[in-house]
Amino acid sequence: MHSHNHNHNHGTGNSSDASRRIGWAFFLNVVFTIIEFIGGWLTNSTAIMADAVHDLGDSLSIGSAWVLNKLSDKEANSTFSYGYKRFSLLGALINGMVLTLGSIWILLESIPRLAEPEMPQVEGMLLLSIFGIAVNGFAAYKLSEGDSLNERVLNWHLLEDVLGWVAVLIVSIVLMFKPWPILDPILSIGFTLFILFNVGRNLKETILLFLQATPDDKQLKEVRGVLTSKPEVKELHHFHIWSMDGEHSVMTVHLVLRQEVTVMQMKKLKNTLQKELEVFAFVHTTIEFEFADEVCRDESANH
Repeated sequence: MHSHNHNHNHGTGNSSDASRRIGWAFFLNVVFTIIEFIGGWLTNSTAIMADAVHDLGDSLSIGSAWVLNKLSDKEANSTFSYGYKRFSLLGALINGMVLTLGSIWILLESIPRLAEPEMPQVEGMLLLSIFGIAVNGFAAYKLSEGDSLNERVLNWHLLEDVLGWVAVLIVSIVLMFKPWPILDPILSIGFTLFILFNVGRNLKETILLFLQATPDDKQLKEVRGVLTSKPEVKELHHFHIWSMDGEHSVMTVHLVLRQEVTVMQMKKLKNTLQKELEVFAFVHTTIEFEFADEVCRDESANH
């Protein structure tokens, strides 16, 4: 006997809000990237040009995330029977990889400048840094209102940009009074390492979700406790929980029933489990009942 509980509350409103916030971030990032290239050329600042190239990569990543996030709102069909939620996860994976590669590139550019620092046009750096902090700070604030994995990764993109412009601001102020251009690569290396550490954690989480790892060990134990606490249940196997996009999870399990369980008891058990599992907000739940003397058709698979 199969018990199928399908919770079709896919959070379309939340996903639409996420798409709108990501769209704002994309628009601001593209416009400011163009300004950065012009400003870097006018100030003869290699640091600003490096930020511009990095922001160009950010813009491409945010744009792809925007498209993939909107695609994730589409309804399920015969090709994608679980829907398009994992497309949003794909966007998070692409963004994490681009940000990691971009950060490594900045390190490769900054480290040699420790030996041969260059003096840029300081006044232009100061003005661009103030503008950069305002634009990227506003975009990061918009994305901080969301809680999707995609938005969290993109938020680190923008936080990296904000910290980068803070570094440029500090360096430009100091260089107005002291000829210490070496501060530029030192600060760039510092904030890039900080961002790499945090993005690395998000990227690890994204990869694990792609590999269908259990999203929450604590939740796994709690769900197991709910399932095994019922007197009609003798044991369970083929118990799996995985996440489609970091927010929407799926649960499947085989429950072995005791010999004396009746059809009425099974119906009651099904209703009880449906109510008690609601707190976990699974978007798809499949429970198969097996009798004590029944051989599981999937016994050759890994449990």
